[in-house]
Amino acid sequence: MSESDSQQRIAVVLPDGSELEVDAGATVEDCAYEIGPGLGSDTAAGKLDGELVAKEEPVYDGAELEIVTDGSEEYLRVMRHSASHCLAQAVERLYDDEEVKLAIGPPTDEGFYYDFDNLEIDEDDLAELEREIEEIVAEDYEIEREDVSIVEAEQRLADEPYKLELLEELADEGDTVSFYKQGEWEDLCAGPHVDSTGEIGVVKLLEIAGAYWRGDEENEMQTRIYGTAFEDESNLEEFIERKEEAEKRDHRRIGSEMNLFSIQDVTGPGLPLYHPAGKTVLKELEDFVEDLNGDAGYDYVETPHVFKTDLWHRSGHYENYADDMFIFDVGDDEFGLKPMNCPGHAAIFQDQSWSYRDLPIRYAENGKVYRKEQRGELSGLSRVWAFTIDDGHLFIRPDQIRSEVEEIMDMITEVLETFDLDYEMALATRPEKSVGSDEIWDRAEDQLEEVLEARAHEYEIEEGDGAFYGPKIDFAFEDAIGRSWDGPTVQLDFNMPERFDLDYVGKDNDHHQPVMIHRALYGSYERFFMMLIEHFEGRFPLWLAPEQVRVLPISDDNLGYAHRVANEFEEFRVEVDQRDSTLERKIRAAHDDRVPYQIIVGDNEEDDGNISVRDRFEDQEYDVEIDEFREHLEAERAEKRSEPDFLQG
Repeated sequence: MSESDSQQRIAVVLPDGSELEVDAGATVEDCAYEIGPGLGSDTAAGKLDGELVAKEEPVYDGAELEIVTDGSEEYLRVMRHSASHCLAQAVERLYDDEEVKLAIGPPTDEGFYYDFDNLEIDEDDLAELEREIEEIVAEDYEIEREDVSIVEAEQRLADEPYKLELLEELADEGDTVSFYKQGEWEDLCAGPHVDSTGEIGVVKLLEIAGAYWRGDEENEMQTRIYGTAFEDESNLEEFIERKEEAEKRDHRRIGSEMNLFSIQDVTGPGLPLYHPAGKTVLKELEDFVEDLNGDAGYDYVETPHVFKTDLWHRSGHYENYADDMFIFDVGDDEFGLKPMNCPGHAAIFQDQSWSYRDLPIRYAENGKVYRKEQRGELSGLSRVWAFTIDDGHLFIRPDQIRSEVEEIMDMITEVLETFDLDYEMALATRPEKSVGSDEIWDRAEDQLEEVLEARAHEYEIEEGDGAFYGPKIDFAFEDAIGRSWDGPTVQLDFNMPERFDLDYVGKDNDHHQPVMIHRALYGSYERFFMMLIEHFEGRFPLWLAPEQVRVLPISDDNLGYAHRVANEFEEFRVEVDQRDSTLERKIRAAHDDRVPYQIIVGDNEEDDGNISVRDRFEDQEYDVEIDEFREHLEAERAEKRSEPDFLQG
């Protein structure tokens, strides 16, 4: 630290809100030692204004500082980053380090990965790599950071073209860059890392995949090795169990088994085809939302799949979304498949004059949109090129914000509770770059917060995380195995009404700008459908099930009665198993097909005019009256219960 720096003092803000004064140029670790020597020696990394940084990172005046130790949530991410370096070191030990080229190796929410070029490897090689990583961990190399000049970095990376490309970008940010060294191996890296390889607990390599350099399909395809790391074996075992459970629930496998959807090479990537069974589920989801929208006073509109790009220039989306749009020329005009529905709805509102008495105006559309994701990022229904949003856009007066948001929140809550989803909420406030007056923003944020407070539900404040056009309430929900998903959202928009010059005539006979609300109860049907498949493991509640009841005749002699019974349930999705097969095989097939209820009919049932009922939990009841069971199905369907309960009630 220079003498001039030491004469200057700055202050950082600690998690409890207190301020800590330190010399200008002090690092995260220096601050930790100022707080206490024990904390200083335990420091692994820091967070500056929420961003995870190395402990050697200088702090700055006014920064919010959090010290990361081995007891912090972020410590696992630091350790996994170091594990990715151990993976790269092991690869270069076992393979020709003159040929293999290093790309990037960041930590992830569930582990880490490292990308390599010119690496010939398959799944059978992972065990050997794991053993080499274990050796590196056991050798307990000190992980040392070194800051070097750009020129020296270029010399060290002369044989690493991908690192040189990264270095070129880093050169625009400063005169030096950091390297981390462990044993004979080093890497260009900003960190943070643990102090030594011996601090890495247990490492497990998971799979090999292809990945384009920097996610751009125009670039080289590289080899990506995924792994994970935990502090101890028990946590790793829990992770593996969760992963196996997630694989068992994989919507792509279940979708194929249940004949719900397909994505075929001949039709194009990221373009799902819904088969009759899958469309049945989607239609039920659509009907559910349409009922909610109808009760809430929404009018359905429809907009085309393609617009002139003049619309996207006007809405302000072109500069932000052009790279993700499918754009083409028709004559002298440029068109694009729509990546969102809101500008079309704004254009509809703009097409006529409105009085303050007319507002709120509520539009809804199950609108198909298209976004050009990188091919390497496409995955089943979770990330696609074509998807449908259960979109809603409202045009309201500022004094209607609270009441309309409350109604939307009620609708969202009904959706999530119908599917037994636990959820969390967050209020995202004004970002640095935003439009609209301070008065409107303050009022809007206050009204959103009042709605959240009135619901007596815990929520977080996400400072500065709102959209540039307004604050929002975000929902995140948890599925059956504890995975979190981004869910519905309610967003206030002061930008698009201005860009489209939307207005209404107020009580004062002057023109006023409405507030626009964007909202979706599911988000996209595709992602919500994917989540439901995995949440229920394909065992949909009765109201969603593609096939609700299957009638199983014990023998061909009972086939006629089976069809007569099926006719008694014609208001349901019912099939008769007419295969020449044993009853046991028919029962197993219905179970594998995840049919909620099976009706079994044989000579006894036919003689008595009743049925036997079996559910997918393999419970069975005999001598059931047909009317009794039909009444139960009607009630269960109407109540949208999550599981069949006839034999549990």
